[in-house]
Amino acid sequence: MSDKAWGGRFEKELDAIAARFSASVDVDGRLWPQDIDGSIAHVRMLADRKILSSDDANEIVAGLQTIRASIERGDFDWDESKEDVHMNIEAALISAIGEAGGRLHTGRSRNDQVATDMRLWTRQACESVVADIDALLEVLVDKADGHVDFLMPGYTHLQRAQPVRLAHHLLAWAEMLERDRGRLVDAAKRMNESPLGSAALAGTTFPLDREATAKALGFNRPMRNSLDAVGSRDFLLESVSALAICSVHLSRIAEELVLWSSQEFAFMQMSDAFTTGSSIMPQKKNPDMPELVRGKTGRVVGSLVNLLVMLKGLPLAYNRDLQEDKAPAFEAFDTVHDCLAVLSGAIASARFDKERMAAALQAGFLDATEVADWLASRGVPFRDAHHVAGKLVHQAIQEGRTLSELPLEAYEAAHDAFDDTIFLALDMETAVERRDVVGGPSRARVTDAIAELRGRLQARRDA
Repeated sequence: MSDKAWGGRFEKELDAIAARFSASVDVDGRLWPQDIDGSIAHVRMLADRKILSSDDANEIVAGLQTIRASIERGDFDWDESKEDVHMNIEAALISAIGEAGGRLHTGRSRNDQVATDMRLWTRQACESVVADIDALLEVLVDKADGHVDFLMPGYTHLQRAQPVRLAHHLLAWAEMLERDRGRLVDAAKRMNESPLGSAALAGTTFPLDREATAKALGFNRPMRNSLDAVGSRDFLLESVSALAICSVHLSRIAEELVLWSSQEFAFMQMSDAFTTGSSIMPQKKNPDMPELVRGKTGRVVGSLVNLLVMLKGLPLAYNRDLQEDKAPAFEAFDTVHDCLAVLSGAIASARFDKERMAAALQAGFLDATEVADWLASRGVPFRDAHHVAGKLVHQAIQEGRTLSELPLEAYEAAHDAFDDTIFLALDMETAVERRDVVGGPSRARVTDAIAELRGRLQARRDA
């Protein structure tokens, strides 16, 4: 960081353009809770180690708590000329308590200070988004539980493929989000090491107790290498990468909500609270909230690219480029938080159309695989069975019929293994129920999956 804040070495004031260009308090000001917490832990450790007197430490802690209260009330005077959140708080402390405030920075640099603040903030932000994901999972499990009887087409290539339960589809979304949750939990665990005490890059001559400050701030341990501690931001890469993947998943969910609420699908009606009208077409009910979730994915992916490019060429240890880590990290977390909240509300308030979904099962020959499976279960090689089923589909298309509308004679002509039980296999409910395998859409498997997800969510609430 710039030595200008400490004077001494410099004869000229920083150029006005350079001062404005390098100021960051408008972005990093939101780190004030972590900055104050870190400073209090640091000064108490200094007193315990007899590096500062207990009187000075007590005065500093009281001053920092007063500043905390001032910021919480909204009457703290943020000064862009003081460059960043750290210098604003320290300057206010010195102004409030005098000489003792100048001792706060003993054995510390803004390099390890900001690295500590960012780890504290990101750890808390990961926990917050994990809670947001759990809130959406609660919505999905409730919706799945209430719609086990709803059958719908499953799709490949956006073509109707095979029948599934709506609940099974909603639980597929839940599985994606469960993995997103796990990535953020893992990232939070890995980042939970304290840079504090690494100073500018090489530690300090003062006999600090880094284990004590790490424990006071809820870290598992101090970071093992001072150069790495102040110069690395891979904890941001990992957490924002997890957010980018989550955002892509949310975009896929949003896309299906947009499709399903269209007149072409009409599988669902979204609440007025999560749709908008048109400025010119009075009949329109637009799924703007899912569309915005889909659109905001670019912000989160862009934040990840921003961080990757910013870090890719930096030598150890600290470089001022690292000031640019905060805006993309903040934007990524803020955006995913909002997207999760919007989708939770949109899905919770949506109404699904059972009849429309059932009607969609009647076109597109979703039962063709049942024909092939029926033959294969009677000893016909599956590839041969697949070919026979395909010929029957072709015949049905030519005659303008469904497979269940073809006469038994058509089946018998296609293969001598057929008998009239083939028509039982063409029932959509039967087709779904026959898929009674782990991860499948049968009623028993879906209700088990709902119960398992409810159990996981309850265990998290109880933890």
